[in-house]
Order: sequence, then structure tokens, then C-alpha cells
Amino acid sequence: MVSQEQRRRQLAREKFLRQQQRRTEARRKARMRNSVIASVLGVVLIGSVALYTTGALEQDDDQANASAEVTPSASAPSKAPDPCDKPAKGEPKSETWKKEPAMSIDKSAKYTLKLDTTCGEIDVALKASAAPHTVNSFDFLAGKGYFDHTKCHRLTTNGIYVLQCGDPTGTGTGGPGYTIPDENLKDKSLKDNVYPAGTVAMANTGQKDSGGSQFFLVYQDSQLPPSYTPFGTVSEAGMKVLKKIADAGEGTGMGDGAPNATVVIDKATVTES
Repeated sequence: MVSQEQRRRQLAREKFLRQQQRRTEARRKARMRNSVIASVLGVVLIGSVALYTTGALEQDDDQANASAEVTPSASAPSKAPDPCDKPAKGEPKSETWKKEPAMSIDKSAKYTLKLDTTCGEIDVALKASAAPHTVNSFDFLAGKGYFDHTKCHRLTTNGIYVLQCGDPTGTGTGGPGYTIPDENLKDKSLKDNVYPAGTVAMANTGQKDSGGSQFFLVYQDSQLPPSYTPFGTVSEAGMKVLKKIADAGEGTGMGDGAPNATVVIDKATVTES
């Protein structure tokens, strides 16, 4: 006959075994859940890398996408100190034009684009002979004050390393109303699909001959498909300004968003030298 003490011990063992079974099952479910989460994150990361290396410099063609790209997430890290000054008084212009301006530059002359920004002066030697439509457009737009008081709305810090500017709306969707042809896509500076630091090139919508006014400045060698018109080179002093902007980071913490630095082009001018 089983004693009361033996019965108590048997019940205790059975209770312990049930607890162990429940814990083992819980651990198994947790491993499965973590495996699924890891798989999903892997897909997201792969997709992100593809975005950075293929379409990262396309102009947005709808407002919703633009807002998603430049708006920091709720869990974004605290911003780095702003290394730039306050913008000059004034508002971006909203004027647009129906067609590309007539050619007015001397293709054999040398031109310089000067961007007086809140973070410092960025001088760009323009490639008029290799990209005449692009340089002519910049000469036209700068003369109209189109770039004045506009924000550089995008900084990428992961995979590719560029500052994107040239949109009066500050959203990534703006443009002058006309498009210009792709040019100089076989520039000798582009080796192994790398846009070297100091390159200034046109953003586009991903379609051929879709450049407008948005452009990007490369502050660190970046691997990109050769589909963005390279039309200028930043001066050594200008590269120091770009580095200051890049060092301040961007607001999302994901490597692609609005720069923490208040980068505003107070005045843009194109001069012939």
C-alpha cells in the first residue's frame, strides 16, 4: 500500500515534469518565433541594400514616398549638434517652365557653380563640354534664383554617401517643369561603377532623360550604376563643408533621411571663368 508520504512525492514529481514540459514547449515556440523574425529582418535588410545600390538617387514622383523618406521615425536617435548657421531670410521660388531653356553657354568655356550654404561655401567646377545641357540648365536656373533658399533634403550614410539638393519643395518631388537629357555617362572618372568623392551628378526618376533640378554631391566614393549625369567636381574646400554635413548624420538612424545639419542654399551662382 502506498503511504501518504510516497503519494505526496509522486504528485510532486508529476507536477515538476509538467512544468518542465511547459518550459520546453515555451522555449521551442520562442526559437521558432525568433527564427521567423530573423528571416523577415533578413529580407528587409536585403531589400534595403538593393535600394541603396540601385534606386537611391531617384527623385520621388509621389508625395507619400517623399514624406516617408525624409521624416524621421518615432524611435529615431537624438540628433547630433547642428554645425550650420541659420538660413538667410527668404523663401524658395515656385516658378516652373514648360521646356528646357535654349542653349546659351559657351561649351568650350569654363564655368563654376558656387553654392553659398548655411554650412559654408561649396564651389563646383562644371563640365560644360561634356554635359552642356546640364550646365546650361544650371546656368539658367541659378540666374532665375531657383536654388536660392532651398534645403538640401536628403543625406545617405549607408551604402552610398551623398547629399541631395535642388528641390524647392524640400520633399524630393519638386522640379523645374522640364527635363534634360542624360549626358556624360561614360565619364573617365567613373570606374567600376564608382562615383568618386567630389562628384556632382544629376538625380532622376529612374527613367532615361528624366533629370530636372535635383542633384547630389558625393562626399565618399559610392558604387552606383552609371545612369546619373556627372557634371561637376567639388573643390577641396567644398569637400570639407560636405564632410562637416555628413559627420552630423541624418535623422532616421537608418542611413537615408533628412540631414541633421540645417543645409540651406542661401544663394547659387554660375560664373564663366
